[in-house]
Amino acid sequence: MAAYLLRRLLLVVPTLFGIILINFAVVQLAPGGPVEQALAELRGEGQVLGRLTGEGVGEVRMPQGTGEGPAGMYRGAQGLDPAIVAEIERAFGFDRPAHERFGQMLWNYLRFDLGDSLFQGRPVWDLILEAMPVSISLGLWSTLIIYLVSIPLGIRKAVRDGSRFDLWTSGVVLVGYAIPGFLFAVLLVVLFAGGSFVQWFPLRGLASSGASEWAWHWQAIDYAWHIFLPTLTLVIGGFAGLTMLTKNSFLEEITKQYVLTARAKGASESRVLYGHVFRNAMLIIIAGFPAAFIGILFTGALLVEIIFSLQGLGLLGFEAALRRDYTVLFGTLYVFTLLGLILQIVSDFTYTLVDPRIDFESRR
Repeated sequence: MAAYLLRRLLLVVPTLFGIILINFAVVQLAPGGPVEQALAELRGEGQVLGRLTGEGVGEVRMPQGTGEGPAGMYRGAQGLDPAIVAEIERAFGFDRPAHERFGQMLWNYLRFDLGDSLFQGRPVWDLILEAMPVSISLGLWSTLIIYLVSIPLGIRKAVRDGSRFDLWTSGVVLVGYAIPGFLFAVLLVVLFAGGSFVQWFPLRGLASSGASEWAWHWQAIDYAWHIFLPTLTLVIGGFAGLTMLTKNSFLEEITKQYVLTARAKGASESRVLYGHVFRNAMLIIIAGFPAAFIGILFTGALLVEIIFSLQGLGLLGFEAALRRDYTVLFGTLYVFTLLGLILQIVSDFTYTLVDPRIDFESRR
């Protein structure tokens, strides 16, 4: 197992390199980069471009008048002094070829230096660490609740397969699976967060103003009050698949010979289910917990964060993509990909913990 884990860890490097390289190449071909964004600010509203200080252009104002200047390679550069455009390029690092920028980015990532945001002027790590509590809260609590609800429900459905309980719970599960999570989020906002009926829950952040000065138990209550609706949204949309997977896994195991043998020896039904069937049926479910957590953490919460005004990692990456804030965009991609690859290795390792009969080294 140690040799297998070592090989998987070594494969993280080329996999991570390939993902970053492909995304870097795609982004270079996409129109409307950070230079165009800065030029649009200058031309559109005549704003001060004040976040490019330091090595940047300081305070740059759009020139007055309608004189036509050289457009250069940017459509938005028409009417601007070419020196200003060159300074903006230098401030963003676009005065160098793409391969040099990519090589510098890789060298920085090897040192876990994600750089500063192009438009906010803050370290990318600070932005990620600020958004991390929201995403971890949503991913962790929703995943735990989904497992705590889906596994007992799936076992119960398998035991009572074909009964009325199985039929009506299957209907509920299918409704939860068919309706997108963001629709549940909108419905909860309308009903319980001041939309059209009552306002029992807040809509912004994970804590009330001044909550840091309260006693710890009041802070915990306030935290639960803020996280309840977003977590409920993810749970409603996420428990369907795991419930049906649990049911089908148990149904497959219940019909096997060792279950009939255990029953013939006089073992109780609970002993058969939880002493024999559970370990085999839950292998794929328990081992998939790390992957399920990373999936909910990084892919399932974007619209929920937007609807409930939660500044999490999903919303941070989405806003960076809209603004072409490349340092934030690639920084979050690097962190997401690295965590995803490591958790996938943890998921494989969990298989061997759940069932020691699995040996990845013995595969041909």
